[in-house]
Amino acid sequence: MEELQQVAGVDVFHFIHLTSAFLSFLSQVSILLAIELIWNLCEVLFIDAAPAGSLLLHLLDWVRLHKADVDEKAKDVLQSDSPTEHRDYWNVVVSYVLQGRLEEARQMLVKQATLQPGSRNMYKLMDGLLSKMPFYNPGGTQTLTEFDVKWRNWHEEVDRYLKDNTFTSNRHLELICKILVGDEDTLLEQKELLSTWYHFLVTRLLYSHPTVKPTDLHYYAQSCLTMFLDSRSVQEPLDSILLAAFEFDIYLVIKDCSIVLNNWWFVAHLTDLLDHCKLLQSHNLNFGSNMREFLLLEYASGLFTHHSLWQCAVDYFDHCPELGRACLELQIERVPLDTERKALKVLRICEERQMSEQVRSICKIMAMRALRNNRLGSALSWSIRAKDAAFATLISERFLQDYCAKGTFSDLDLIDNLGPAMLLSDRLTFLGKYREFHKLYGEKHFKEAAKLLLSLMTAKIAPRSFWMTLLTDALPLLEQKEVIFSADQTYELMYCLEELTSSLDTTEEDVEQTKVELLRLSLARNLAMAIVKEGTVET
Repeated sequence: MEELQQVAGVDVFHFIHLTSAFLSFLSQVSILLAIELIWNLCEVLFIDAAPAGSLLLHLLDWVRLHKADVDEKAKDVLQSDSPTEHRDYWNVVVSYVLQGRLEEARQMLVKQATLQPGSRNMYKLMDGLLSKMPFYNPGGTQTLTEFDVKWRNWHEEVDRYLKDNTFTSNRHLELICKILVGDEDTLLEQKELLSTWYHFLVTRLLYSHPTVKPTDLHYYAQSCLTMFLDSRSVQEPLDSILLAAFEFDIYLVIKDCSIVLNNWWFVAHLTDLLDHCKLLQSHNLNFGSNMREFLLLEYASGLFTHHSLWQCAVDYFDHCPELGRACLELQIERVPLDTERKALKVLRICEERQMSEQVRSICKIMAMRALRNNRLGSALSWSIRAKDAAFATLISERFLQDYCAKGTFSDLDLIDNLGPAMLLSDRLTFLGKYREFHKLYGEKHFKEAAKLLLSLMTAKIAPRSFWMTLLTDALPLLEQKEVIFSADQTYELMYCLEELTSSLDTTEEDVEQTKVELLRLSLARNLAMAIVKEGTVET
């Protein structure tokens, strides 16, 4: 709000080409000021629920907080060469009196009294009246009745000075005396300094009814509004909201704020606060669910349309026990997954709340997108996260096709670190184990590599279309000087080859037929060597 006021306070000529922006700043400032005004009044009336006596002190603080321009004027006056000659000097003094800031008013009057020796007694009398005005002390030993008696005695003394025309020779002091006695006509003449009917209300109560009860507040509020606004003035929506607050009609305050203010932020948070104070139970029947939850859901739904604030909305849904989760599930599906980083944010939110259906949906979307862009590693990672066996099988097939075409694997880090995830589907298991075979072969652990290769075929994990590739991979092991495959293992390989060739089309390419012949030759040679080795008694 301070930043907006600072920008809006820039010379209007700077906004010649930004008129709409300038007006927008001013509009935002006025909305924020109104929100703060309503919020603070609701705190005084509903949260603090101040009793008679204390109530007026809270209302004085409320007015002072929202009518702080007098301090700026006082600063200008005091910093001038001759404060008592400054055009705003008396306006500052009267403003202090109107706000019940009598100590500050006395300090200002001292400056004037020193310059007018002939009127010194008059200023001394006024200083005495201001210093003697009693203010209720909620924490003190004085009862409200005792305070009321003391205040009435003081009020009668002020009234006596006024009737005796003690201050007639000084119109400024006489004006202050009339304010102290609570003269309504005099107060209404100060409209410019009061500026609002609710400031007029608090000043009137201060000097006429300082022990006002909360239940009587709305009578005074309505009469002050009527007296302050002339027949040509139109009652603003803010006036209606403040009146509803003075009538202690919480529901009407919330309703009018919902209509008048430009978003749900204020009503959602105010209602939440009031609900925590157990002040809304009687109104919950007006909605299908709790009124607090209804407004929080509305606000959170609005946040979800923002490109970055949607993450804040999640917390609001979390605090709505009845419908929050259902609404979050609906809204989270509408978040555009523009980038992988954003998708991971959404995914983390869903995983933390165990929203398994949404987790699967997000992962599938991202896996499909990665697959379309031929990013197989990313696609496989997303499908594993989604625990989608069918999709993991499809991507594993693509990996194997790529291997057949290029002779190498892409995304080796991912495949090497599949861990338990490879059990998601048979094809993914095969992909992981086949990569493991290549690692064993590269590290020259030939016997382990041979055993793993054979198990991939005999356990039927490898797809039939890949058997020829596996048998071809066995060729370098069969051609080693040392016997790698035992006789039994060689028989199993021969069985697999025969099973494969029996299903091959007789019109297959010559390359395939050549591979088959080479394999048969190597297998026969290896079998002979294995039989000899296994039949030889070592001495």
